[in-house]
Amino acid sequence: MDQPKHQDIVDLFVIGGGINGCGIARDAVGRGLSVELAEMNDLASGTSSASTKLFHGGLRYLEYGEVRLVREALIERETLLRAMPHISWPMRFVLPYHPDMRFEGDTPTSKLLGIVMPWMKGRRPAWLIRFGLFLYDNLGGRKILKGTTSLQLVGTPEGAPLQERFERAFEYSDCWIEDSRLVVLNARDAEARGARINVRTKVISVEQIDGHWHVTIEAQDSGARRVIVARMIVNAGGPWVESVIRNTVRINSTEGVRLVRGSHIVTRKLYDHDKCYFFQGEDGRIIFTIPYETDFTLIGTTDADHNDVTAKPVCTPEEQAYLLDFASKYLKQKVTADDVVWTYSGVRPLYNDGASSATAATRDYVLKVDQSAGAPILNVFGGKITTYRKLAESALEKIAPFFADAGKPWTAGVALPGGDFPVDGVGALKGRVASRYPFLSARWVSRLVKAYGTEVFDVLGDAETAGDLGQEFGAGLSEREVNWLVDKEFARSAEDIIWRRSKLGLRLTKQETDLLDVWLVNALAVRSEGGAGRSARGGE
Repeated sequence: MDQPKHQDIVDLFVIGGGINGCGIARDAVGRGLSVELAEMNDLASGTSSASTKLFHGGLRYLEYGEVRLVREALIERETLLRAMPHISWPMRFVLPYHPDMRFEGDTPTSKLLGIVMPWMKGRRPAWLIRFGLFLYDNLGGRKILKGTTSLQLVGTPEGAPLQERFERAFEYSDCWIEDSRLVVLNARDAEARGARINVRTKVISVEQIDGHWHVTIEAQDSGARRVIVARMIVNAGGPWVESVIRNTVRINSTEGVRLVRGSHIVTRKLYDHDKCYFFQGEDGRIIFTIPYETDFTLIGTTDADHNDVTAKPVCTPEEQAYLLDFASKYLKQKVTADDVVWTYSGVRPLYNDGASSATAATRDYVLKVDQSAGAPILNVFGGKITTYRKLAESALEKIAPFFADAGKPWTAGVALPGGDFPVDGVGALKGRVASRYPFLSARWVSRLVKAYGTEVFDVLGDAETAGDLGQEFGAGLSEREVNWLVDKEFARSAEDIIWRRSKLGLRLTKQETDLLDVWLVNALAVRSEGGAGRSARGGE
């Protein structure tokens, strides 16, 4: 094997290509710091592509007294919505009410109510839900999103899918987010501003020498190694953050994570309207049912401790049965395993605060700088996808004392690639795309606009017919789009493209997926021979 090659010193070396790592890299490079990032797999290949796909304040966190976290998230919803109206959009949530709704037993609110109103026996009163929604409407200075309303369910589209025992509901606002695309767009913007992004590149070793970190990385495809000298490390390893501390950087620390598995199921489309449901269980837990990819419904999530970071998270039969049973207690039509078309699961690396249950563990982020090894490292624990940008700003506050010339916060309101159009401009943009490319179907236009925003014109280029887009892999995925994803968005496999850059895996057959993988192998080989292969960047 070749000897590792050295390069100039960088200010920050970021471990982890999830939303926290890519968000911090983007913010830091925009402040004038030199940044390099390494992700051992694909971007967003772990937790950041396995969320419930929501920018939300976390209504239930109010019961745990996490007012600061909820307020920050509520403010962020609209800040982020303005910066990425192609991959994020408002959604209305219907919260059906019935008198048997109960608290989870260990929330601070339930304990207080048990003392003040013992006759309620753990039930959630309607006035308390309405008060929580009042706070939800007003804590974040809402300007774009609609406020809460009361809703009669009898004889309405919202009530039609529900069992007749549900007669009234509350309706409030939150936002959808294409989670894995959010990560990729942050990485792309960081790279455009000067960061170096290495995918499928593993951190082999880390050593502190004369006040600097010497980080050895290895490219997955070629095995080539390179040493980066960095003034500071950002450990944004997500579920692996504790492993990086103990086994890679090898520092003594009492900080750790609680790994909590959240599983989801995707079913056939369960109802015709475009609103989501917020269901509360008799055990105090909640789930969402969300219209998904036009023809499906997303149901989630669970909260279960996940004890082994090396074990791939999967939706267990027990978790699937729990979600099916939960939804079926609300819906007229029972949801069964035959309705399930896909499942996915992710591990949330929550800060280990000693909570009694996975559900009760804090969702707030914790940032810790450690200099015990002689050079500084910032360890990132926890976090919600909604507050990723604020987490990055908070991380830069921790980093700033080590870099006197670092710039000021800048990311609020700055559009991500493709997001440079108004929040209410999606319809107009679809019209422009349809006019320029009349051979596209309405569904095709909608998918492309929601993925690429104004960059659709760059993706499709000068095409005048569908044939100009090259080979068609199925479900409207063209050769020209695949080339864009490889050249601009770090994609390397069919899985990257059909499950993270898009959700076309719900529509492509196994044969179509296999053909795409073969095409990618050949295309990447040609790029590598020509010196254009981005996959080789970790081993140049």
